[in-house]
Amino acid sequence: MTSEIDIDRFARHLVLKEIGGPGQQALARAHVAIVGAGGLGAPAALYLAAAGVGTISLIDADTVTVDNLQRQIIFRTRHIGSAKAKTGARELRALNPGSRVRAIVKALDDENAKRLIGKADLVLDGCDNYETRFAVNAACLAGGKPLISGAVGRWDGQVSLFNARPDAPCYRCWVPETPPDVETCEQVGVVGALTGIVGSMMALEAIKHICGAGQTLDGRIKLFDGLSMDSRTVTLDKDPACPTCGG
Repeated sequence: MTSEIDIDRFARHLVLKEIGGPGQQALARAHVAIVGAGGLGAPAALYLAAAGVGTISLIDADTVTVDNLQRQIIFRTRHIGSAKAKTGARELRALNPGSRVRAIVKALDDENAKRLIGKADLVLDGCDNYETRFAVNAACLAGGKPLISGAVGRWDGQVSLFNARPDAPCYRCWVPETPPDVETCEQVGVVGALTGIVGSMMALEAIKHICGAGQTLDGRIKLFDGLSMDSRTVTLDKDPACPTCGG
């Protein structure tokens, strides 16, 4: 990605004092890996491509199914049966041809997480299972990469930024082990628009982090209740007994 900025495309960013030319160039230099091209990854990826992120790695092993279309807005009915990563990558390139998009059609796990995330500067995790979340967190810690994590269920969502500094809490300071009563969105449901809200929050945090704008959710958890439209933010400290970063 060159340092030349498309002034017309990014005009609304360039007039913001928190972004401007330097911030837009930082976005163009950035490499963001997105784990999961589903309800959270889809809106996050669209907004990051639209924002001018220079390189996006889209990591997902699944194919598009009809029930995905209720919330995974990067896909269309004609995409049913196609690989999410490859189809999503095509849509992102169509939105912004200036972004390089890598489609990685693989399931991320403990063995390949560091390799799949690769040289990304920042990782967004919108996956739907704890095993993958733990693997992403461990790989980010090992590689010194900040991690933006989002989660949704029913009408509730949460977003946070982990690993943004050496003494910052990691994801497993928040969720040390898989909860015994864990429920999936397939079991309990999720309202589609909520995934758009939380995925957009993830993209907003990524843009702020890359541009050094405002106050990010570093060491804080944003909790959102879509039924009441209430939200609150809780502070998270590094856990000395954390199974990943403790000690």
